[in-house]
Amino acid sequence: MKNFFLTVLFFGCLCSCKTADYSGKKSLGMNYQSVQIDTLFQDKISIRAIVIDGNKVWYAADNSKFGFFDLEKNKKTESTTGDDKSKAEFRSIAQTAKNIFILNVSNPALLYKIPKDGSEKKLVYQENHEKVFYDCLQFWNDAEGIAIGDPITNCFNIITTRDGGNSWNKIPYDRLPKLAEGEAAFAASNTNIVIKGNKTWIVSGGKKARVFYSSDKGNSWEVFETPIIQGKTMTGIFTADFYDSKKGFIAGGNYELLNQNFGNKASTIDGGKTWELRAENQGYGYASCVQYVPNSNGKALVTVGASGLYYSSDSGNTWKQLATDSSLYTIRFIDNHTAIAAGKNKIIRINFKN
Repeated sequence: MKNFFLTVLFFGCLCSCKTADYSGKKSLGMNYQSVQIDTLFQDKISIRAIVIDGNKVWYAADNSKFGFFDLEKNKKTESTTGDDKSKAEFRSIAQTAKNIFILNVSNPALLYKIPKDGSEKKLVYQENHEKVFYDCLQFWNDAEGIAIGDPITNCFNIITTRDGGNSWNKIPYDRLPKLAEGEAAFAASNTNIVIKGNKTWIVSGGKKARVFYSSDKGNSWEVFETPIIQGKTMTGIFTADFYDSKKGFIAGGNYELLNQNFGNKASTIDGGKTWELRAENQGYGYASCVQYVPNSNGKALVTVGASGLYYSSDSGNTWKQLATDSSLYTIRFIDNHTAIAAGKNKIIRINFKN
């Protein structure tokens, strides 16, 4: 969503391995009571899109930057797309076995294929339109992928690939469900699309906050209502995750009222058909990213956003704050006690402690 841009003002410098501890209250479930945070690097950069590739954390960022941090060598390798685009802001990233793909948000939309073996990157898709604004990018498998953008007409702007990312084509508008006026998506953390097998969920925000579901890799769609706060430009679902094909969680809220902690979190146990609000008037306010903890049977979740890092061990019914850092935009787990998070001017590693 175009007016979701944040301006990066903080000046940082390259460094590594600063450590901090944040204590929480007595834990439920997995007994996480605190976190240890190691700063992998700091710089003047805004990062909303990361993927874990073995020992590497790939990222896409503002000012045409992309790269990876090698967790074994404790080293950052960074490049730019080489365009005259200090304004090119990459907020979407995805991977196949051999390639990384990054996509920027606004006009012109630029989608690059970056081979993991270090060979030359390639621009595989470009779209020029005053309304173009891409929010998220994911792959079903090594051959098939999908990216969504805000509406140019009256539905999501969706492109797919069926040849490993070498070419991308729009899903015809007449095959997509219609959006309400003022309904779009937020490029907050590359979590507007969730994929489990062939199943796909897309979430919206703005004047409506809904879930769009496809059981067949984007060929057909169903639309489900949610109780998440909606009706204004900056309200709705900013992030989603599914533990499996049934259990899912959505979060977000009101970006203009960052501490408002009602109508901003909901869960499903039927694949997104119905949703129930959780932890009303409790826990965090606006959330930028939600993720399930691996191997937790869908009970443990974390969020990052304006309220800091929050953790739940009971499927989102109760939450506790484990860190106060409000500058994190996105988070991904390496295993059930280690995650990588990124945001304003940094990437960090988080170790969850019992």
